[in-house]
Amino acid sequence: MKAKTIFYCTQCGNEFPKWQGQCPACGAWNTIVEQPAAPKGKGPGKPARALGSVPAPKLVSEMSIDQEIRFPTGLAELDRVLGGGAVQGSLVLIGGAPGIGKSTLMLQICQQLCQFAKVLYVSGEESERQLKLRADRLGVGQMGLYLFAESSLEQVIAAIEETEPQIVIVDSIQTMYHGDQTTSPGSISQVKECTMALMQLAKGRGITVFVIGHVNKEGNLAGPKVLEHMVDCVLYFEGDRHMSYRILRAAKNRYGATNEIGVFEMDDTGLREVPNPSQMLLEGRLTDEPGTCVTCVMEGARPVLAEVQALLTPSAFGTPRRSTNGFDYNRAMLLMAVLEKRGGLAVNTCDAYLNVIGGLYLDEPGADLAAILALASSFRDKPVPADLVAVGEVGLTGELRSVSALNQRLSEIRRLGFTKCLIPQRHGRQAVVPPEGLQLIPVRNIREALAVLL
Repeated sequence: MKAKTIFYCTQCGNEFPKWQGQCPACGAWNTIVEQPAAPKGKGPGKPARALGSVPAPKLVSEMSIDQEIRFPTGLAELDRVLGGGAVQGSLVLIGGAPGIGKSTLMLQICQQLCQFAKVLYVSGEESERQLKLRADRLGVGQMGLYLFAESSLEQVIAAIEETEPQIVIVDSIQTMYHGDQTTSPGSISQVKECTMALMQLAKGRGITVFVIGHVNKEGNLAGPKVLEHMVDCVLYFEGDRHMSYRILRAAKNRYGATNEIGVFEMDDTGLREVPNPSQMLLEGRLTDEPGTCVTCVMEGARPVLAEVQALLTPSAFGTPRRSTNGFDYNRAMLLMAVLEKRGGLAVNTCDAYLNVIGGLYLDEPGADLAAILALASSFRDKPVPADLVAVGEVGLTGELRSVSALNQRLSEIRRLGFTKCLIPQRHGRQAVVPPEGLQLIPVRNIREALAVLL
């Protein structure tokens, strides 16, 4: 008798009775695969509760509120992204491309964590000897860290019960397997069951669990989408593996904001914090070349200065080529249309390339004006003044709209030595107080901006 099989989507985890080319749930193509169905009685069903053990609902007004217990990880940039430090009893998922530095980051924070807590590092990818060699290379080999090289979840839970740690690090969730599941490690069911077991462990015993996850070729976390819903915090480690700078970004955080970033630099001794990312992003900037403009964006509560570069060349074909890096493509096409219609520059026949230096991705509307000026500067072949920063949102009629936290941006702009700032003339209800030595140039639309600069 042929064993019963089911089909599931590797992108979202939904199950189907037969194979399909496109997943009806998430719309992904060629992601539905076949696997044997779980035997009856061994599925992920919930255990029956004993009569009388079901907890009764409680009124919100009668519940006592305990202050969440946070502790520092030893890296200020990581604490910033987590919302002020790691929370006791939380489940944190860290994803990133291979070789980006996820395991290095986790091993480095163990040096600080081991000073006040018992830490267990579980690795399903490396042996204990490999972990020891890497810890010695990072300069953190002499610490009271418990290492456990095992991929069986039952063995890991047994080791946790025996060791009784306060912090557990699992590297990685795709290498763990549950004995009740017949599928291979890394499959949808295995990832779901292992994560569920770790979540119950974290909530039931108050253990802080850090889980490392792989990403697929699209850059998303591998496994079912429900994996991100189960954990308390999702962190993405971004950056080009061939460059030294790394950016840690929060995609979900139940205990803090999701718009903070942490900046690190990878060197021979591991990850080093970059407390001043603005200065790092502006290193090596050419001040007398056309096609470049500096802007200031808000990453959480931190103002960051970034350089926007543009290159426009006459197109040799009927359809011009357009490309962006670190800037939303659709937003760039919108700004080019506004520049041509409201700014009077015929950029529709040019190949256009827009780039943000340093691996930063600008998704804030406050960078619109800098992109407009960089495009116009490249088109006219005239450089933007080196001591000027442009901040403002551009509308479809060419008008400039106000941005948030303008005073914080101006303070950061002046701190890094700039003397002029182009801002929208209408800046809402906030009272703008320019720092000493910074000249503000208010403009109403992009025509005024281009007339002032170019």
